[in-house]
Amino acid sequence: MKLSKTLLATSAITVAAVGAHAAGHGMADSMTLVSWGGAYQNSQIKAYAEPYLAMHPDVSISWDESSAEAVAKLRAMNEAGNITWDLVDVEGADAIRLCDEGLAMEIDHDAVLAAAPDGTPASEDFGEAIVSDCFIPQIVFSTTVGYRTDMVGDTPPTDICALFDLETYPGKRSLNKRPLANVEWALLCDGVPKDEIYEALATEEGQDRALAKLDTIKDQVIWWTAGADTPQLLADGEIVMGSTYNGRLFSAIAEQGQPIGMLWDAQMFDNDGWIIPEGLPEDRLARVLDFVKFATDTQRLADQAAFISYGPARASSAPLVGKHAELGIEMAPHMPTDPANSQNIFVTQYEFWADYRDDIDAKFQAWLAQ
Repeated sequence: MKLSKTLLATSAITVAAVGAHAAGHGMADSMTLVSWGGAYQNSQIKAYAEPYLAMHPDVSISWDESSAEAVAKLRAMNEAGNITWDLVDVEGADAIRLCDEGLAMEIDHDAVLAAAPDGTPASEDFGEAIVSDCFIPQIVFSTTVGYRTDMVGDTPPTDICALFDLETYPGKRSLNKRPLANVEWALLCDGVPKDEIYEALATEEGQDRALAKLDTIKDQVIWWTAGADTPQLLADGEIVMGSTYNGRLFSAIAEQGQPIGMLWDAQMFDNDGWIIPEGLPEDRLARVLDFVKFATDTQRLADQAAFISYGPARASSAPLVGKHAELGIEMAPHMPTDPANSQNIFVTQYEFWADYRDDIDAKFQAWLAQ
């Protein structure tokens, strides 16, 4: 699939339309925002929602923690003709799928989002993070692995293939209950060169090879569906290592003082951001557009990094990243993008996963059920 990068599609919302929505219909006084729960959602509340509500005391925000099921749920809402969500946090590949299916609204980023403080247009400030005409980037994060420092002996793991090494690191693991990251790591640790992994995954043989490698540890895996699961399993000593989002591990290590180490090797870079559901009533759309312009400006994205170790998606925000809001520690060294942490990375192939996600996911879920 070749991504369309139209600067302004005919269906995209424009500055004039924003003004018309606001002037003609006013703005709704409530919003339902959809995110992932846990430490990440808390960082959004602190950096975006609370400051916005302080400026708009008559507005209320409710949160739904269903982002992991966003594609399926938006499909169902569209089928029923009842869109109950106003703004949805999704990963880049899901934004592409939702945009392609007409379930997310195309926008003109320069018309809808704030420019950088020096006047740089939003589209340039976000740059390659804009992976879809419907996607409003927020953060760069990674899926990586945490381990119990007191359960790995004298030789803590240094590479991702420790996940598959039951002899050196016996005990339970936790892995995401979906294929992304798992199948890449499986092929890498089965000897497929990193630059050939997506070519392999596009074939039945490559998919089967990845599942066969995962079979070698399947009976030692606890499958998670929420990013908070692995940190809790690690804290409880139920697993020796497991995958989750780097910000969740930072929270467990730095904020909670858990005996956990972080493995940065082969971390899976990804972008996360908002999509606006297609078909919102005009008063709700006007409110969402007002909020999202505020919540994705340079300062707000930098502020989020004071609560969680995810890099802001705007170039102009990076120099403003400072210390943790409560711990007072510098946050830059804890970002997945820090040079010391990013020597061997995967970058999520958005177009590949937009094309193959449904098929590989169905195969993965069938394998899990065996």
